Amino acid sequence: MNSSFVSRLSVRNIVLMGLLIALNIVVSKFLSFGIWSVRISFTFVIVFFMSYWFGPLLGAIGAACADIVGTLIFGGLGGYFAGFTVSAFLGALVYGILFYKKDITLVRIIIAVLINIFLVDALMNTYWISLLYHANFWAIFPMRFIKELLMIPVQIILLYAIGKNKTLAGLVKRIN
Repeated sequence: MNSSFVSRLSVRNIVLMGLLIALNIVVSKFLSFGIWSVRISFTFVIVFFMSYWFGPLLGAIGAACADIVGTLIFGGLGGYFAGFTVSAFLGALVYGILFYKKDITLVRIIIAVLINIFLVDALMNTYWISLLYHANFWAIFPMRFIKELLMIPVQIILLYAIGKNKTLAGLVKRIN
């Protein structure tokens, strides 16, 4: 195993990742709203920090764990579905690839948001919903696509503001 990877697995970092996973679950369950096919959540901020602080692989594993544990604890409308775990993993991977040990720039944020919004949220998650609920993909896609378009500026503004926060950015030095 890569020594850099192992060095990030200190007790403090494992606890911090556990707290981020727990926070992701709480935000997903209690601070998200919508109906079964269109849901608005701010978990992307927590996933961003998982990947920015711990890297693509650990961030992706953390996001996948949050999806699995959250579904096991609180259940879901259709129960556990592995497709959403894949989406959580890939979304965090994108953040990690674009931000881990790199400057947070508006261009990187826009790229990350567009990849996650269009590829993961609009396409993949709509496909998972259509499979899980036996719904026609093209019947639910337009409404989900509009919601995703509306979330683009929200995600860009939030990630930029939070990513430029000096205190939160300073934590990176303590984690790595």
